[in-house]
Amino acid sequence: MIQDQPEQNFIGGGEESYCYLVGDFVRDKDAITASLLACEISAYCKSQGLTVPQYLEKLYLRHGYFKEDLVSLTKKGRAGAEQIEKIMYHWRHRPPQEIGGQKTVRIEDYLTATALQTKTGKTESLTLPTSNVLVFYLEDHTKICIRPSGTEPKIKFYISVQQRLENLDLLEEVGKQLDEKIVRIKKDLEL
Repeated sequence: MIQDQPEQNFIGGGEESYCYLVGDFVRDKDAITASLLACEISAYCKSQGLTVPQYLEKLYLRHGYFKEDLVSLTKKGRAGAEQIEKIMYHWRHRPPQEIGGQKTVRIEDYLTATALQTKTGKTESLTLPTSNVLVFYLEDHTKICIRPSGTEPKIKFYISVQQRLENLDLLEEVGKQLDEKIVRIKKDLEL
């Protein structure tokens, strides 16, 4: 993507199985640049008299508490590839109106390069390259992404939930609420 879109200012990218790419001076996702970034964050925290967990807690208070989960289903062989196609077809042509008790407010389909605002029915074009990816946004800012793996016989469901955090005394309670929300979503998606 860096080569294909040189007009873009690439900041960083990542993938759950291959770590991160920080900046555009290394053209491979690796742990080395991510380790350097972690060292830089640690040095900054030390200069501010904070530990990394304390800094993270400040970020939670400012931006909210986020949790993510990944469900990766292996579907081997020709039959598996057909199953993955059927799963994508199902979610693409019968998108859920509600997941985990929350209404779906936006559906992004990167195969058709369109985004649908479910309340208004208005569609808009997506500018990223086309790919067999669906993203559902819920009214509480939950994000669910579904895509087949590009390298393995798998279909992956990425679940990202979040909630405002008023004070750090609520951190554990909010964490449990987010875990429960992920369980409800997985149940609704039959994962």
